[in-house]
This record gives sequence, C-alpha cells and structure tokens, in this order.
Amino acid sequence: MNLNLRHAIIQNVSGNSQEQLEDTIVDAIQSGEEKMLPGLGVLFEIIWQNSSEEEKQDMLTALENGLKK
Repeated sequence: MNLNLRHAIIQNVSGNSQEQLEDTIVDAIQSGEEKMLPGLGVLFEIIWQNSSEEEKQDMLTALENGLKK
C-alpha cells in the first residue's frame, strides 16, 4: 500500500469521535465497495498495533469464528 494513501486515510479520520469512527466503519462495510477496503485495512492496522495480546487473541478468535459461518 502506498504510504501516501495510508497517511491520507489517517489524516481523514484523525480527531474523529468514537461515533464518527463507528459511522465510517459501518458505512464502509455496508457500501460493499472494493475501494473502501484499503481504508478499513489501515483502521485495522491501527487497532492491531494498539491492542494487547489478549485483545489480539480475541480478534483472531472472532475472525476465525466469522470465517466458519
């Protein structure tokens, strides 16, 4: 991923409230547009980097379970 794109995505949501961040995530998922995937990836990267090992394990369990459906 181009670092300029990553930086632009971060700049676009920096300072947003939790409600605004949630709206961004929900809108991106509901739209189903491929062009939203890089943004969601950047947001996930930030979440991952700022999570404890226990939180990472919980996310991996949720992901694994979600993929089994």
